[in-house]
Amino acid sequence: METNRQAGARSGMTSKPGALMEVLGVSTKLGLTSFGGPIAHLGYFHDEYIRRRKWMDERSYADLVALCQFLPGPASSQVGIGIGVIRAGLLGGLIAWLGFTLPSVIALVLFALLLQGFDIGGAGWIHGLKIVAVAIVAHAILGMGQKLTPDRNRATIAIIAASVTLLWQTAFSQVLLIIAAGIIGLWMYRKTAIPEAPNLPVPVSRGLAVICLVLFFGLLIALPLLRQFFAGGWLPLFDSFYRAGSLVFGGGHVVLPLLERESVPAGWVSSQDFLAGYGATQAVPGPLFTFAAYLGAMANGISGALIATGAIFLPAFLLIIGALPFWNSLRKSPKVQGALIGINAAVVGILLAALYNPLWTTAILTPADFALAAILFILLVFWKVPPWVVVLSGAIGGTLVSYL
Repeated sequence: METNRQAGARSGMTSKPGALMEVLGVSTKLGLTSFGGPIAHLGYFHDEYIRRRKWMDERSYADLVALCQFLPGPASSQVGIGIGVIRAGLLGGLIAWLGFTLPSVIALVLFALLLQGFDIGGAGWIHGLKIVAVAIVAHAILGMGQKLTPDRNRATIAIIAASVTLLWQTAFSQVLLIIAAGIIGLWMYRKTAIPEAPNLPVPVSRGLAVICLVLFFGLLIALPLLRQFFAGGWLPLFDSFYRAGSLVFGGGHVVLPLLERESVPAGWVSSQDFLAGYGATQAVPGPLFTFAAYLGAMANGISGALIATGAIFLPAFLLIIGALPFWNSLRKSPKVQGALIGINAAVVGILLAALYNPLWTTAILTPADFALAAILFILLVFWKVPPWVVVLSGAIGGTLVSYL
C-alpha cells in the first residue's frame, strides 16, 4: 500500500486538499503583491516559499530557477508552477498559476474595457504610459545586460541579434536568432565548468513528461497550418498567443516585440493602444505575460482575454512539466549550459531592438517626452522607486506634457 501511494505521488496525480488550499492561499497573496517584473518575482517567491515556508531547499530552488531561465516562456510563472507541482502535484501547479495570475488578468481586462468604452486612447496620461514602457524596458536591458552580456563575445552576440531583429522583421527571425545563438554558445562555451549539484525531487513521471513535450511541439507545428484553413473564429488568436508563449526566451519584457508583430498588423489593437496597455501592465502585480489578457480583451472582449491568456501560458505548463523529470541530467551538461549562455545574450539583443522599435519610435516624439523618460529611468534605477509609483508618475507626467 505504501508503495502505491509513493508511486501516485511521483506521478503527480494525487494531491491533499489541505496542500492545495495552502498553495492557493500563498500564490494568491503573491499574485496581489508581487510588483516589479520577473526578477523581483523570484525574490518574492524565495522569501515566501523557501525562507518562510521551507517548501524546497535553497539549491533545489536555484536549480528550478535555472531550468525556467533555460526554457522559453514566462520564467517566474514557470517557477511558481514548478513549486506548486512539487508541493501538491499537477493540480497544485495549476492552482499556483491561477493564484499568481488571476489578479493581474482581471485588472488588465477591466483596463481594456475602460479604454474601449470611453475612447481615451489620445489622452495625455495614455501617452505617459507609453513613456513608462520605454523607461522600464531600458531598466530591464541594463540589468539583463550586466548579468547576461558581461564580456565582449556575449555583447557582440547581443548587438548582432538586435541588428538582425530590426533589419529582418519576419515571423521566423526571432526563432532563427535564438537557434543560431544557441549553436554559437554551444561552440564557444562548451567547456564551461559547472559545479556538482544534488538531484531535484520531481513528482512527475517521465512518460507524462514526454506526452507534454510532444503536445508542445505538435501544437507549435499544427496551429499555424490549421490557421490557413480556419481563418475565422478563435483559432488565429489562440495560434498567435501560443507561439508568443512558445518562442520567447527570457520571459517578461522580451515578449513585447513578438506580441506587437502578432496583434497590431492583424488589427486586433492599434499601436497606440498596444503601448498604453503595456504601460498599464507595469502597474499591476503578477506576471508580465498577463499583457495577453489586455490584448485579447481589446480584440474580442472577455472571451478573447480568456483565449489569449490560456494560449500564452499553455506552453509554460507543457514545458515545465515536460522538462522537470529530465533536468537533473541536463543541468549537469556543459554543452547545455553553453547553449544557454548564447541564447541569453541574444535575448538581451532582441529586447534592445524592441526598445527602439516599437517603443522609442512611437513614445519619444518631443524633447519633453525624452526628459520624462529620463526622469522615470532615474527613479527606477537609482532611487529604487516601486514600479507602480513610476507608472503613476508617468501617467501624471504625460498629462502635464500634453499641455506644453
